[in-house]
Amino acid sequence: MISVVKQQVGVTFKEQSKIWLEQSQTRKRKPIRATTVPTIQAAFDKWILPEVGPLPLYETAKYPTMKAPVTRMNAGRLSAQTVNSYFRMAAAVIASAEDADGNPLYPQKWDANKLDLPLVETSKQRRPSITSETMTEFARVKSPKYRMLMILAASAGCRIGELLGLEIKDLLDDFTTVRIIQQAKGKQLTTELKTANSVRFVDISPEVAALLKEFLAGRTTGLVFPNRVRRPLNPSNIRNRVIHPLLRMKGLPTGGNHIFRRFRMTWLRENSVSPDIERFWLGHANRTVGDDYSMLKKNVKFRKQIADKIGVGFELPNSIWASVVPNMAVGLAEQAVA
Repeated sequence: MISVVKQQVGVTFKEQSKIWLEQSQTRKRKPIRATTVPTIQAAFDKWILPEVGPLPLYETAKYPTMKAPVTRMNAGRLSAQTVNSYFRMAAAVIASAEDADGNPLYPQKWDANKLDLPLVETSKQRRPSITSETMTEFARVKSPKYRMLMILAASAGCRIGELLGLEIKDLLDDFTTVRIIQQAKGKQLTTELKTANSVRFVDISPEVAALLKEFLAGRTTGLVFPNRVRRPLNPSNIRNRVIHPLLRMKGLPTGGNHIFRRFRMTWLRENSVSPDIERFWLGHANRTVGDDYSMLKKNVKFRKQIADKIGVGFELPNSIWASVVPNMAVGLAEQAVA
């Protein structure tokens, strides 16, 4: 195991950050997933290291020094949640330096006010979602592949990486069950999901299953949504080429691929779906002992009855491959990215 002990006076924050990142992946308690390392490193490279990277680690345990990256992030108009998250990682790097007895070399209890860390107000956090009417328009986009992807995203509530990493072999029970066991991360597939609860079965309505079966057109292997070279689609392209243009044309706030997951969660609650089943379908953890005791999520027949009963909350096309007549907003949006 890589040690985080760095007692040399000259060790820099950048050097210690590398040690911390490596050790964080190998620790026994809640290790960082390898798939998240590039994201963490990118955050350090852009927001933290330019300000404090070359400095001796002991200097970064001081308020004036660590206020610099906070100022940089605030000036970059990062969200309050992001600024606080990135600072916690930087503080963890400093705290990771220990002496031979395992005591922190630079213990520091940071005061958010002295650092000008922004207050995270849950009520003001941006969580864009969409209405049934807007979702119906996404279900009528010109591209059959994007059309099917967005229909499945909004009717299953899966994370975008889970859908882009979905293989045909994981469509079960005549396409009415989606088995989530992996996700796409960049161009690769990984079994490292967001949480342990992400491994699950998601039941979808028979109508969506029929469209999915039509979309696959007899394919039996490979990704459900491959690109031209049979690798996972790029989620940024989906967002920039389809989602944002359509939302802008309608004069709505732009949102990412997560808008479909929020739509599904809202629909489940509007239809009073049991919290047990909601958490199971969305891949969320149990919250109480009673949640652990409940076996409702293991009742497959009941789950499928619920999925069939509540439907999807928007209008489905009659066919995935047949041409649809989009409304003006959909037509203009697709012309803009053609």
